[in-house]
Amino acid sequence: MKNKLSQTIHNAKMELAKVIFPTKPQVKQAFIAVVAVVTFVVLFLALVDLIMSSTVSAILK
Repeated sequence: MKNKLSQTIHNAKMELAKVIFPTKPQVKQAFIAVVAVVTFVVLFLALVDLIMSSTVSAILK
């Protein structure tokens, strides 16, 4: 049991050594990209909502 735990910890350390963490500019670029995409989606959905609500209001009048 102890050997399995020690082997698991060793394997976890080996895998963690392979991880490439992003640099500060990469994080900044990804953050800007996410904010831009989210903003675009929010504006698109707001426009669709406006059009749909106007259409439904016109039909129900």
